[in-house]
Amino acid sequence: MDFFDFLSMLGGLALFLYGMNLLGEGLAKASGGRMESILEKLTGNPVKAVLLGAGVTAVIQSSSATTVMVVGFVNSGIMKLEQAVGVIMGANVGTTITSWILSLTGIDSSSFLVRMLKPTSFSPILAIIGVAMLLFSKKEKHRYVASILVGFAVLMFGMDTMSGAVKPLAQVPAFTGILTAFSNPLLGMLAGVALTAVIQSSSASVGILQALCLSGAVSYSTAIPIILGQNIGTCVTAMLSGVGASRNARRAALVHLYFNIIGTAVFMAVFYMLEAIFQFPFMEKPADALGIAVVHSCFNVSATLLLLPFSKGLVRLASLTIGGESGQSREAERDEVLQLLDPRFLNTPSYAIEQSRNVAISMAGLAEEAINLAMSLIAEYDEDKAHRVKELEDRVDQFEDQLGSYLVKISSRDLSGGDSHNLSVMLHCIGDFERISDHARNIQEAAEEMREKKVCFSSKALQELGVLRRAVKDILRITMGSFREGNLELARQVEPLEEVIDALNLEIRQRHFKRLRKGKCTIELGFILSDIITDLERVSDHCSNIAVCLLEISEDEFDTHAYLENVRREDNMDFRGKVMAYGERYPLP
Repeated sequence: MDFFDFLSMLGGLALFLYGMNLLGEGLAKASGGRMESILEKLTGNPVKAVLLGAGVTAVIQSSSATTVMVVGFVNSGIMKLEQAVGVIMGANVGTTITSWILSLTGIDSSSFLVRMLKPTSFSPILAIIGVAMLLFSKKEKHRYVASILVGFAVLMFGMDTMSGAVKPLAQVPAFTGILTAFSNPLLGMLAGVALTAVIQSSSASVGILQALCLSGAVSYSTAIPIILGQNIGTCVTAMLSGVGASRNARRAALVHLYFNIIGTAVFMAVFYMLEAIFQFPFMEKPADALGIAVVHSCFNVSATLLLLPFSKGLVRLASLTIGGESGQSREAERDEVLQLLDPRFLNTPSYAIEQSRNVAISMAGLAEEAINLAMSLIAEYDEDKAHRVKELEDRVDQFEDQLGSYLVKISSRDLSGGDSHNLSVMLHCIGDFERISDHARNIQEAAEEMREKKVCFSSKALQELGVLRRAVKDILRITMGSFREGNLELARQVEPLEEVIDALNLEIRQRHFKRLRKGKCTIELGFILSDIITDLERVSDHCSNIAVCLLEISEDEFDTHAYLENVRREDNMDFRGKVMAYGERYPLP
């Protein structure tokens, strides 16, 4: 093997790893976070959990990604530790699909149809189709499919280049001497652990082993312990993702490690005991890609069948390793909604966006609750409600800080058009939610000031404020509903009501000045009233901002100022009709 063969081998390895990464990314984007959502919701039954874990991993082509996602689920409280065990076992089974696909390279026949089944035969066709779709199709879904096709073609080209470059190694005594050392089960297993830990993908490391097998220099006695070690090495990714996570999340990562260690130990003990008795004749024969796939699948399926009945034992073992109560200590310290913003989900941006949207919806609900409670304090002050308003305002501030930081991290990822749209909406709206909660706190403080000074509004002023409160409550309900549902028709109803609230605000001020001139109201109460109606008017402004943002981001070439000018035109009869209808709904007494 000369320098250029070595260079070809490294180039083939680079293309192989890049192709696998491209294929995985394309599959993840095409799934749009749906695979993760299925895992989240359908893991109550252990057998079903195994099947789901296997299915999802077969689709996204990465047991590490599935396991890291599961650690995130457990850390966020979405999934219980007991539910995670079955998914983790299933992920090990699902990852074997890659080795079966790669094993097709070993097909050897003169038949045209059979030869076309070889990935090296049909991958150029997939590459041509994929590149054509990338060049000529503007549809996002088509580009995801193209990424999958090109990724697979690059992967197969890389493997073919790599296997061609290593074939001369079969004649190199030094190389065959190293492989002979790996025939020692313990050394071979450690080699498999090291290789997989470095590249953090058991599928990729098995593929590399299959490429080496095509040189004819790797025997089954060498390949089998390496395969077993590869299953342990893939646990490194999950173990790293558990750093800094909750107790139960770290236990989930440990379950993955213990499952593979125990499975490997039992498999090796049984297999080598039988080999010592029966002297399997195939052990010294050259391994091929198909044989690697068979061994890989046999180990993972048998380990799952063996340990699934003892899943509770794995949970207890992990719990003994990481002591403390059943995962409640750290989770209890954090807001359960904010736990959805797990950094592990950032590797699957579609799912991270979905979780962020759930948090943003909760944030909107908190802001709406805060302002409604604060408005109720104007007529009758209640200490418990006032304390609740303060708590809600603090929580909304926390939501804005953590959700905003999380969304900025997501924005650096490669996002689909739909995900980019949702991200923009949330980034624009969470600031308005936070300001609405600030106005709630202002109103609560105004009500508290009135209680401390033992002053109150006249019955006339309270009636007028009651009308304004109803209008603000309704604009909040419409706005938050349009945000939750992404309903643009609801969003278009906000601006007419906002104009009515502006008119109510102006009319209430004018009436207050009249009462002030007649001596029916004090200047001190006037200042408090002015502050309250200003806060309520500002709340409606933020509702308008949210509604306009939803419309702006959903429509191409949308201009905010042009939109507002257009809807408020005197000749816009539809808008004027809505304003009139809202005006009749909220008449001042």
